[in-house]
Amino acid sequence: MSVETWDEIRTAFHVARLGTVSGAAEALGVHHATVIRHIDALEHRLGTKLFQRHARGYTATEAGQDLLRVAQATDDQFTQLSGRIKGQGQEVTGELVVTSIPGLSDRLAPVLSRFQLAHPGLVVRFLTDERVFRLEYGEAHVAIRAGEVPDQPDNVVQPLLEQSWALYATKSYVARHGIPQTADDLANHLFVAHDNPQARAPFMRWMRANVPQHRMIFRATDMVSLHAAVVAGAGIGFVAVRTAAANPDLVQVMPPRDDWRAPLWLVTHVDLHRTTKVQAALAAIKAAAKEWPAD
Repeated sequence: MSVETWDEIRTAFHVARLGTVSGAAEALGVHHATVIRHIDALEHRLGTKLFQRHARGYTATEAGQDLLRVAQATDDQFTQLSGRIKGQGQEVTGELVVTSIPGLSDRLAPVLSRFQLAHPGLVVRFLTDERVFRLEYGEAHVAIRAGEVPDQPDNVVQPLLEQSWALYATKSYVARHGIPQTADDLANHLFVAHDNPQARAPFMRWMRANVPQHRMIFRATDMVSLHAAVVAGAGIGFVAVRTAAANPDLVQVMPPRDDWRAPLWLVTHVDLHRTTKVQAALAAIKAAAKEWPAD
């Protein structure tokens, strides 16, 4: 890749990150005409549009988002290399992308907020989603994943904590239907379940193996929605023990079991694992996790 091409990619990266030509020009210390020239040249070189132009600025197309992820990862690696060559520590700046299951937002958002306040040059992007973000494509710096130990190649995986889960229902549900007394009695109750038959959470695998499918009468694709359905009285469902403790209307139908426990993992890509930014973020998350109450 030529120096000119990298300059164009770096320019596109800043336009995608900031959303405007003027913002990218200021960040790069160049004239706005240079930014436009770089974008036009790169789009011509790649044969595709990287941005949608509109009155308020530039929005990356799908191809532009792909380029942004590659450029972010490359920029982070270059920063790491520069620090090693200079023998100096690097400041924690730029973007930090952390992905997590939605159920950890109440714990992670304060940690990431404090981390950002400690590093004013940093922009934190906290993405909560059920899907697995692809670290090898630069979609995130740090991922927090639940369930079985992640086995994607070239990832660094570290244990974070384990969550306890139990079956709960509302008081109104229990008043109408009672509580299952035996395993055979499960077939007489209504359940809230994950819509994905391949959901890997150990408690969801247990439900698929022990509850008749036709009794799973409310299904959703994420744990936040499933929790809301249980709270609304749709049926019996799994709720994290610490979450249920905050809702006096929930009744524990079956207590936590060891085979329902869901381990959480800190995952980073090997290419970015040793960067100053990622190491600082990992240290902050792990230090906070040690202070979290046991589930």
